[in-house]
This record gives sequence, structure tokens and C-alpha cells, in this order.
Amino acid sequence: MNAYDIIIRPIITEQSMADVADKKYVFQVAMGANKTEIKAAVEEIFGVKVSKVNTVRQIGKVKRTGAYPKGKRADIKKAIVTLTADSKTIEFFEGMV
Repeated sequence: MNAYDIIIRPIITEQSMADVADKKYVFQVAMGANKTEIKAAVEEIFGVKVSKVNTVRQIGKVKRTGAYPKGKRADIKKAIVTLTADSKTIEFFEGMV
């Protein structure tokens, strides 16, 4: 897998935008990616220094689509990436705060 296969998309929510001030960024990542692969991918794509990576697996909700059949949202894996204090910020998130 290359770096663009690991980092799928940024997650833009009120809570994730509040953490941008603390140099914490949230991304949806591939389900099979581990923390070291995520760290290397973020450093390669954005040219920053990562100090810590936390991951969360979010199980998809079961949704009703009438009587039958039940639907289900997709399972996703999120990564909360914390940058070092001397690292530059990610410019993608600058205009959204």
C-alpha cells in the first residue's frame, strides 16, 4: 500500500476542528493500517513531523430500510494524529477553522 491508500480522507467535524489548535488532525484510514504505517503516510503526504497516533474503529450502525432487509453503514477506522510542537501545520485545515 502507498500513502494515499492508507489515508482515505480527512474528517471535518466541529470537534475535530477544535483540536486543530492543539495540532491534532483526524483522518479516515484503511482498516488494515497500523499506527506506524499511518504515521509514515501522514509525514510523506503533508511533510510534517508526527509525535503520536491514536486509532479508533467505528462500527457501522444498523439502519432500518422498512420491514426487510436491514441496512448497515460501513465500518470505518479513524486516526487522530498529533504533530510535534516544532512541526509546521497542515495547510489543508487552515481555512476551515
